[in-house]
Amino acid sequence: MYATKTTRGSNGFTLVEVLVTLLVLSIGLLGIAKMLLVSSRANDSAYFRTQATALAYSMLDSMRANRDEAVSGGYNGTSTGVANPGTTCSASSPCSGATIAQYDLWQWKNALTTGLGPSGTGTIATSNVTDPVTGATDVTATITVQWDDSVAQQSFGDAAGNVAITLETVL
Repeated sequence: MYATKTTRGSNGFTLVEVLVTLLVLSIGLLGIAKMLLVSSRANDSAYFRTQATALAYSMLDSMRANRDEAVSGGYNGTSTGVANPGTTCSASSPCSGATIAQYDLWQWKNALTTGLGPSGTGTIATSNVTDPVTGATDVTATITVQWDDSVAQQSFGDAAGNVAITLETVL
């Protein structure tokens, strides 16, 4: 008779295999957490850029609605020094173009602070530009909106500081 020898194979994992698996898994999870943090900051930065663009376009719309005052420079300046005009207008006593411009600027200043934080500011400048094709003089409005985006910029490796967008159009 022949004697057969049977060997038993292992049916489970060793402690070393489990520890190596946990190490690899934890490194992967740390990478995912860092990616979520950077993604969140990029999302915040994109949100502020969208807000700034929308606020600049809203001021352009206000300027187009009150074009005579915008062309004469009634909207020029920065948003920081704008005070509430404090007047009420009615059908019997309509507002002048200058009063409407002051009210638009006051509302814009409040919207900049609300949408972009306390560092949100805006600048408006109008200038006369000669059209090279027709030779006519057009009035160009340049709106710059600036805000502090330090948190997002530092997470991307850029220098901390203010970020600005500029819109330019012919009124």
